[in-house]
Amino acid sequence: MPDLVVSGLSKRFGGVIALDDVSFTASEGSIVGLIGPNGAGKTTVLNCISRFYTPELGSVSFGDTNVLKLSPSRVIGTGIGRTFQHAELFKSMSVEDNLLVGLHRRVKTSAWASLLFPPAALGEEREMRRNADSVLELLGLTRYARSNAGALPFGLQKRVDLARALVSSPGLILLDEPAAGLSGEERSALGGLIPRIRDELRVTMLLVEHHMALVMGVSDRLVVLDFGRKIAEGTPEEVQNDARVIEAYLGQPLGTEENDAAP
Repeated sequence: MPDLVVSGLSKRFGGVIALDDVSFTASEGSIVGLIGPNGAGKTTVLNCISRFYTPELGSVSFGDTNVLKLSPSRVIGTGIGRTFQHAELFKSMSVEDNLLVGLHRRVKTSAWASLLFPPAALGEEREMRRNADSVLELLGLTRYARSNAGALPFGLQKRVDLARALVSSPGLILLDEPAAGLSGEERSALGGLIPRIRDELRVTMLLVEHHMALVMGVSDRLVVLDFGRKIAEGTPEEVQNDARVIEAYLGQPLGTEENDAAP
């Protein structure tokens, strides 16, 4: 797994500076939390990495790949996966079929050739289904494989979104507020699942999250943004004791009810 290196990233929307010279590294196999107040630029960073936005300045590299030279459709081919704050599922399709959609770039047999059901196409389909089944099992979704994705509770839909991002075996996954809208019990389960995913699938994670108990508990390092600028970086312990972070974001000791919810 290569490192993700973000250097000097700057992005404007008209007269609004969304990102101002943001730099950090997510080392191979690490979980890096990206935190800060609403409007700090966290999701803008994810959107630049996944190529939904083009920054005015800076660079993004994943291993030897210059990500900013790619089109959005080619990013997944470099080994970068992405989830969204709101689960973007094909709600009329089954959970398993949603995952198989995430494997479309791995298909080598052409659409016309697959209509003839050649052995290669059948073998590809069996392999893709085995891959999907293993991810469903890891995320505790096996029992819902044939269920209509749109009929699942919100918390399970978020987990399906995560499964679809993982099924292509990315080296890096961008998690955009995976705990948003989850119950306390679901957040607790997610807190145990994220390190397990990292360890079992050997994937680097860049996590945008507002729930401090979760992000502090799973992250190896934290990067803190405020008004588009990086104001701190370090271990969770270092960051939570940083005066600039307390003033700009935390505002009070960790563990209080207000600080454990999205501001």
